[in-house]
Amino acid sequence: MKLTSENYYSQEANKEYMSVSQFKDFAGTYGKMPCEFEALEKLNGRWETKKTTPLLVGSYVDSYFEGTLDQFKKENSEIFTQKGELKSNYKQAEKVIERIKRDKYFMKYMSGAKQVIMTGELFGTKWKIKMDSYLKDVAIVDLKVMRSITDLKWVKDIGYLDFVRYWGYDIQGAIYQEIVRQNTGKRLPFYIAAATKEEEPDIRIIQITQNYLDEAINSVESHIKRVLEVKNEESLPDRCELCDCCRHNRILTHPISIEDLVAGI
Repeated sequence: MKLTSENYYSQEANKEYMSVSQFKDFAGTYGKMPCEFEALEKLNGRWETKKTTPLLVGSYVDSYFEGTLDQFKKENSEIFTQKGELKSNYKQAEKVIERIKRDKYFMKYMSGAKQVIMTGELFGTKWKIKMDSYLKDVAIVDLKVMRSITDLKWVKDIGYLDFVRYWGYDIQGAIYQEIVRQNTGKRLPFYIAAATKEEEPDIRIIQITQNYLDEAINSVESHIKRVLEVKNEESLPDRCELCDCCRHNRILTHPISIEDLVAGI
């Protein structure tokens, strides 16, 4: 299957190729509990993640810099008033864009080729990647729009984590770096171009250093066997019983104990 911008996110492409987002659906991150059942339902077209305001604000900014804002507006008309203006909940997206545009250093990292697709093979399966800004022979850059850059997240048995490892962006960097290396022979540094949705948007260019990328690729290797078994429906998926998908599909067959209510704490 030849991947294009039109079919990259299709069900057919997702079944043929592994992607970072699909891997994280199955295996989870420190910040998102895995749900193999939900991941498989999404893969088979039986479940779709709901669009939230924070997600749409980030997608608006992404689409502006990748040059697909007109298409985004057509597909998400609900965020606009009848006069064609952004509704109040989404106006922060324009503020983030303007803040980014007036910083020359940030824009230098965003000046690469947009939405470059590459494929490769890793750990016994085919992978696909789509880069926000690919500076050939120089760097791989991914744009992230978030609530805060500096807030730390508490993880049981680990302690406080930065947003990069909490949400698995180190995994993204590791896979992108390896697939680019397979296609070009060059191991490029991976950067996150981060901007926040705060009243005064914060902006940073963050390099995920090689030691974290190496740790992340080892983590992928340790989880991929189980992920592929479930994706290929060779093993039954585990349910987290906490996500919307599990709640929607829950069929009661017996009562639970009061101890079950705190089992995961």
